Amino acid sequence: MYLPKHFEETRVPVLHELIRAHPLGALVVLTSTGLAANHIPFEVEPDPAPFGTLRGHIARANPLWGDFSRDVEALAIFQGPGTYISPSWYPTKRETAKVVPTWNYAVVHAYGAVRFIDDRAWLREFVEKLTNRHEAERRDRWKVTDAPPDYIEKQLGAIIGLEIPITRLAGKWKVSQNRPAQDRDGVVDGLLQMADLVRQARSE
Repeated sequence: MYLPKHFEETRVPVLHELIRAHPLGALVVLTSTGLAANHIPFEVEPDPAPFGTLRGHIARANPLWGDFSRDVEALAIFQGPGTYISPSWYPTKRETAKVVPTWNYAVVHAYGAVRFIDDRAWLREFVEKLTNRHEAERRDRWKVTDAPPDYIEKQLGAIIGLEIPITRLAGKWKVSQNRPAQDRDGVVDGLLQMADLVRQARSE
């Protein structure tokens, strides 16, 4: 990832928070036929320090767990908020016209070796934790124990766990840091105007 210093985010708690807020990661690994990408909801744990551990699961039918390079680190990509930035929002446009459109976004890249876990107890604990987190804000929360035990056992048999002890984290917060202060204020105003339009349409 191209990462100019002014866009770099290195604070591990901030990077972990983006992963928690946007947990569907793109897991990229090297296989016998080339690169393969799978989209997986992850949990991130702070241990071991300094970068923590990613945990997830895939379908047992997915060939990934039997065909991946143990010599090349995997890459998990977590895409946060992103939006088009119009040059019409920049005061600099009126002054010099030397402006172009861009895209602002936040993203985290996590690197590490993948380890697959074929253990029912581990899987059950993991899927319960994953489910509870994503159901936490719902009024009518679904729990793993709401389904028949034999059905859950069958479902657990159809998946396999994975974890990635993170060896490196790279965060890119491209949020107009390379623009003059007046242009950054213009971006904020432009985005707020769009938010106001959405609110107005919602209330009509």
